[in-house]
This record gives sequence, C-alpha cells and structure tokens, in this order.
Amino acid sequence: MPGARIRTIRGHAGIGAPVRAQALVAADGFSARYDLDRVKGVFARPAHKLYGRAYVGRILVLDQAKGGVATAWMFHEMQARGMAPAALLLNHANPVMAQGAAFGGVVLMDRFEGDVTALIPDDALLELEPEKGLVHVLEE
Repeated sequence: MPGARIRTIRGHAGIGAPVRAQALVAADGFSARYDLDRVKGVFARPAHKLYGRAYVGRILVLDQAKGGVATAWMFHEMQARGMAPAALLLNHANPVMAQGAAFGGVVLMDRFEGDVTALIPDDALLELEPEKGLVHVLEE
C-alpha cells in the first residue's frame, strides 16, 4: 500500500488483510457487546471515553479486550451488515477477542512496542500490515 509514512509502530503479527483508515483512539477497554450500538454504529455505553462517536469503518485503538464469547457472533453480524470497525488495535487482546475478530472478519493486532493509545493520535490516518505486525502512521 503506497503512502508517505510519518512513522511505524511495531507489534506482534495480527490477523486479517492490510487496511487503511482513520483511527478512533481512547485509553479505555473494549467490549463489542457492552460498548457498541450495533444498529446505530456508535459507542453506546455512557461511561466509555468514546461514547457517542461513530466506529464504523474506523480503526479502533484501545487499551484491552473485555467481554466474553458473544464477541464472535457480534463481529460476524456487524460485518454482514456493513457496521463493523475496519480494525482493532489493542494493547492487550485475549483469546476470545482474537477468535471473535477472526470469525467476524475484523483485523486485529496487539502487543505493541509501547502503549498504542498514547502512540497514535485520535483521527490519525493509519495503514496496517497485520501479517508483519506493522502500523504505519500516515497523517496525524
């Protein structure tokens, strides 16, 4: 994917195809079940730092995975209706989140060289190479 790179952030190899989209960043956890309104496409839990913001087509940059087995069918359902995020970048994912992202066709990367919520500014344009574990910041 072409693009002038400002800098590159390294993490562990992730799952999914390369993607390019705007970041939506918060130093908060993430639960597909409890944080999202999957019909309106916004963060719906009032206590979440991204409350009211649209997530569809965005790369979500958050601290850690929360939640359980419902994640898989929720991502799958959101993807089928065109209401899924473009990708998830988490400081710490768990096996349930990884399974859910894989089943739902959502790109997932985690375990970066630093706190990804501090390394990436909100609304930055990102280019992801999940197989290589690379996040390229194109615009801040």
